[in-house]
Formats: sequence, C-alpha cells, structure tokens
Amino acid sequence: MTTTITVTGMTCGHCENAVRSEISALPGVTDVAVDLATGAVTITSDTDLDQAALREAVDEAGYAIA
Repeated sequence: MTTTITVTGMTCGHCENAVRSEISALPGVTDVAVDLATGAVTITSDTDLDQAALREAVDEAGYAIA
C-alpha cells in the first residue's frame, strides 16, 4: 500500500531524515520517500497505516501533517 501525506515545517536534510526515521519505525512500513521541496512524504507499507500512529510519529519528529 502507498500513502502520501504533506508534512509542514521541514526546511533541511536533517528535517527530512528525522521524519523518515520516525515513520520508518512504524509497524509494516517498508519505504519512506521525502520530497523536501514540496513536503510530500510517500510511505509504502505492508498493511494499512494507523493514522493516529502516523500523526504521532510526525509529531515526534517535530513536524505536523498538513
């Protein structure tokens, strides 16, 4: 399954890595691609993502889902 979200507040490579790291730790996630310029984060997973857990992971990284 592929899910695309928009994350606000990312401004640099460190931001990108923080978001990728937190989302990658979620159960079932197999790949995370971050487009810093647009804020688009594409997540590939084996199962449906828990939206609350996804929001919490982005929040833990210090950012927000638009």
